Formats: sequence, structure tokens, C-alpha cells
Amino acid sequence: MTAAPAANVDPAELEKFQALASRWWDPHSEFRPLHEINPLRLDWIDRIASLSGKRALDVGCGGGILAEAMAQRGAQVRGIDLAERSLQVAELHALESGTTAEYERIAAEDLAAREPGAWDVVTCMEMLEHVPDPGSTVRACTNLVRPGGWVFFSTINRNPKAFMLAIVGGEYLLRMLPRGTHEYEKFIRPSELAAAARRSGLEAVEVIGMTYNPITRRYRLDARDVDVNYLAAFRRPA
Repeated sequence: MTAAPAANVDPAELEKFQALASRWWDPHSEFRPLHEINPLRLDWIDRIASLSGKRALDVGCGGGILAEAMAQRGAQVRGIDLAERSLQVAELHALESGTTAEYERIAAEDLAAREPGAWDVVTCMEMLEHVPDPGSTVRACTNLVRPGGWVFFSTINRNPKAFMLAIVGGEYLLRMLPRGTHEYEKFIRPSELAAAARRSGLEAVEVIGMTYNPITRRYRLDARDVDVNYLAAFRRPA
């Protein structure tokens, strides 16, 4: 793994995920929600971009949950992150599972300078709300994808409903996530993400919400409800 300067990173956020690194692949741990939503987001990405045979980059890959899943769909995958312990867990799990995903410790901005336009698909899921400058990450993802390629983001909307469900409900009442996982002021409205993507040269293709039913304990995608969690697909013009 190659060390890289961590320009667009909040040290407190980085340490938060470093401390949880050993539990990335425990489906009953703090990362349970990621394990539960991963099939939904994987199917959505694969439906739009058709992953088989593509070069795919997962920005902010953590322990490799999505990266491995994309590799299992036939993509040539690299995951990047700045949390070294998380990457060590990802590499170990890839060896154990026999998947072909590779990992590197490098910032998206640095990789974009080194390998511009090298990827067919770039994913950046549940990360934008954890970095100091999400616009910089959006620009880096744009520069990383080839003309005609796909960029996928997921993040959390900023409004009172999102505050009540994602923070009060998710972290304090249902305890689905550790308290302090999210900061409300870092949430990103879909219009803000779309504007940042447009400034970077991406074209919006689809925005879809992800909802959670606390009674059935199931997630589902819902194009009519982007009030809290949502995913957005963009394409770089050919």
C-alpha cells in the first residue's frame, strides 16, 4: 500500500473509522447497516453501469464491503482509503474470500493526478458527509473516470427529517450506528451534490432514495423519497 498525504480528510473522522476497523466484516457490528444496504446499492450500480469487465474504483472503500461485491460481479476493482487499518482488514478479507479486489492507501485527489480518466466506474458511497471539502472529492471522482464512464455517490440529505431519522433515530433511539457517526451540518442536499457534479463536468442521470422500515427492519430503494439517504448516478460526457 502506498502512503499519501491526507489533504482532504478530517483527522477525527479518520480515527473514528480506524478504531472500528476490526469490525468491518461483522454483520452484527456497527457496520450492520452497510451489510444490509450493500445488495441494494450493488444491484443499482450494476443495473446502470453493467459492472462485468469494467475497471471500477471505490473511493473511501473502508473494509472493502462494496469493493468485494463489485469484484464478484466481474469488475476489476481497486479500493482506496486513508484509514490504513481498514485497508489491512479489506486486504485480509479479500485473501480469505478469494476475491480479486486490490487496495491502496491514497487520497482520491492524488490518484486523480496520477491516473486521470483511468476508470470505467467510480463509486464514492457514504463518504462525502465525512470529508472537509466534498466538492474536492466530487472533482477528483470526475477526473478519475473516463469520458463516457459512470460516477456514483451516496450520502445523506440535510433537512429536519434527516436529522430526526439519521441522527436521533439511527444513532440514539435505534442505536444502528455509534453516537457521533454523523454531523448534521455536513449532510448534503441533492441540489448541492448535483451542482458540484455539474461544475465538475458530470451529467446527472438518476437520483434515488433509500428508506428504512424500523418495523420490518428492511431497506428499500424509493425514487419518490430522497428525504434522508439517497444515491446519485452521474456520467462524464463522452
